[in-house]
Amino acid sequence: MTRPADHRTAALAAALVLVSTTCVACTPPAATSPNRAAPSWTSQTTPPSTPAPSTTIASSTGGPSPTVVPSPASIPTPNPEPVPAFEATVSALPPDVINRMTGVSWRDGCPVPLSDLRYLTLTHRTFEGGTAQGELVAHTEVADSLVEVFRDLFDAHYPIRSLRLVDDFGGSDDASMAADNTSAFNCRPVAGSTRWSEHAYGRAIDVNPVENPWVRGDTVEPPAGRPYVRRPAEPGVILPDDAVVRAFQAAGWLWGGSWESPKDYQHFSTTGR
Repeated sequence: MTRPADHRTAALAAALVLVSTTCVACTPPAATSPNRAAPSWTSQTTPPSTPAPSTTIASSTGGPSPTVVPSPASIPTPNPEPVPAFEATVSALPPDVINRMTGVSWRDGCPVPLSDLRYLTLTHRTFEGGTAQGELVAHTEVADSLVEVFRDLFDAHYPIRSLRLVDDFGGSDDASMAADNTSAFNCRPVAGSTRWSEHAYGRAIDVNPVENPWVRGDTVEPPAGRPYVRRPAEPGVILPDDAVVRAFQAAGWLWGGSWESPKDYQHFSTTGR
């Protein structure tokens, strides 16, 4: 049997527990101080008013030092490769060129005097994909047109193996062709005749002779050009109505590759001979 005093005591204790529990549940959380740090897992990213030079990625649980990732604006960019430009010069024959030519590609009795010839320097594409500076000697009346032709060939990315005076080959047309050398003036007769070649007037040019050989029947000059007799569409090969033929035609030059026989695929001249 419960005593009245004990009953009252128990009731009072129960009331106190109920009041205490209710107050704890109803008390609002304390306001967070503006200077109080947020928990490490809470994202507090605020967009900066100006681009930051770099972004720091930090560990939320300590550990290794933060990693600094450069922003795009701070990453150095390589300088772009300069675009190669075509350059050309036309001048009277310099004294050193006259010395190279005299007794080799030019001599007394040639159909043109040295004063009627011009020395050209020309930028051209190479078979390796680069550019090089070459030289030609041609008649003064066709020098400017050759500059325009070579400008077009450069823009068309047509490669030239070698562009040197025939004097570097002792004036030998055979040696120059074997070296796949492109050349113009050479005071020589037409092969197998006593008639002056158009090269002797500085009004003809042979372009990449190996890829564009002289062909009559089974005879191929230079011999290294035999694989190109069938005219494969390969670098350096001149084909009907291609960029090379059109460039020369626009300047008034005619192509030996259009002849019936022989086929002189390397040869262009202003007279068609």
